[in-house]
Amino acid sequence: MNFISDNAYGASPQILASLTAANSGTETSYGEDAVTARVAEKLAAIFAHEVAVFPVVTGTAANALALAALCPPYGAVFCHKDSHIAVDECAAPEFFTGGAKLAQLDGDDAKLTPRIIEQVHARFGGGVHSPKPSVVSITQATELGTIYKLDEIRAIADVAHKHGMTLHMDGARFANALVSLGCTPAEMTWKAGVDALSFGATKNGALCAEAVVFFDRTRAEEFAYRRKKAGHLVSKMRFISAQLEAYLENDLWLANARRANALAKVLGDGLSAIPGVTLATPVEANGVFVWLPKTLAARLHKQGAKFYDWVAEPERIMARLIVSFATPEADVAKFIEAAKG
Repeated sequence: MNFISDNAYGASPQILASLTAANSGTETSYGEDAVTARVAEKLAAIFAHEVAVFPVVTGTAANALALAALCPPYGAVFCHKDSHIAVDECAAPEFFTGGAKLAQLDGDDAKLTPRIIEQVHARFGGGVHSPKPSVVSITQATELGTIYKLDEIRAIADVAHKHGMTLHMDGARFANALVSLGCTPAEMTWKAGVDALSFGATKNGALCAEAVVFFDRTRAEEFAYRRKKAGHLVSKMRFISAQLEAYLENDLWLANARRANALAKVLGDGLSAIPGVTLATPVEANGVFVWLPKTLAARLHKQGAKFYDWVAEPERIMARLIVSFATPEADVAKFIEAAKG
């Protein structure tokens, strides 16, 4: 019963098979191969927009390098205080931007709002004495498993653009959010005002494959140099791109996300029906955040269940349970039964 992370599970069989196929014959190196070109074409079709696409190996690289392309060294990136870029990326955004400031904002359910952005923006009015507000970064789905609705994204984009800022989306769980909203990739990104996207695949079935997607190609003019300097221009790029190609083929990425989301809903419904157990946030993607009595959490850990004690209070803990596309249905049922005692 492993609910630590969707990174805990392996890769989709189709993605593993794509690596074997990519291993045949020869190809041009450093991203000039046919597979990488096909991935760019496929993403342009999926987003129904001209895009600049840069495969990378990690989500940290995708976020940090995307922000470096959007934010000057003297700039500020507005993000939620619990966001991955603020908490879990070891100052990589600050490093690759050359010292830009991460302005960490509050917001219920790990989400930013236009009102909060406006309030914080007003504090950066010191001219050259203040970092220049340059980027708003939102996480979709958020670190608490919640999802920005389309009108929320548009409202944030509007306030960002009004102040001359760009909007970046950390889409580590992009597919999970997309299938939950039931919209198109275009509607959740450029049509809602998103300027750049970190397109995640690793958490949803790939081995190590992400992509930075720019919806305005002029913003990506220097990105190739940034990627090379950061060590993410992989010489045998076809093996990264092959994962992305298989991920997108026949909508595997959407099928994987639908399965993970559906199992998370089963898990959330089952746990919330137990006396003394309450959901901390709505189950909107593949994460379940639930308040458990400390005694129950300890008993579940003792029985072999793996999950994070996300927030601790004197008598209870908020457990983070992440469901993968590959989580066995039996493990979900077993965890619910174990929680019932």
